[in-house]
Amino acid sequence: MKLVYPAILTPYEDGTGGYAVEFPDLPGCVTGGDNMADAMFMAEDAASGWVLTELEDGKKAPEATAINEVKTEPGQFVSLVALDMDAYAAKYGNHAVKKTLTIPAWLNTFVEQNGISCSRVLQDALSKMAQAR
Repeated sequence: MKLVYPAILTPYEDGTGGYAVEFPDLPGCVTGGDNMADAMFMAEDAASGWVLTELEDGKKAPEATAINEVKTEPGQFVSLVALDMDAYAAKYGNHAVKKTLTIPAWLNTFVEQNGISCSRVLQDALSKMAQAR
């Protein structure tokens, strides 16, 4: 699943070139970095972690506010942050749900003879379906 959220960046008051980052659609999701590159990297990581927690708790990822509707204070600006939730979940996710599936015997023979993981095939197919939505 690919997601994009607007992030509000606020320059550090000490003038060091760093930025604080907050997400209007992800309550409590705040991070920062010592420069623009670090701030954007940390923003992607923080937002991905926030969304993954929601998904693992059985909730939906929040809808993103349109970038032109995000309100800022003087000195702040908005940037979009892209999230690849499949990649993030594969690396950091730890919550799995066991599902039982039923397939025809002939298909099971094919699966076993070819060393195919039904779980992997199902995960890949469902991920593609989720991305298409």
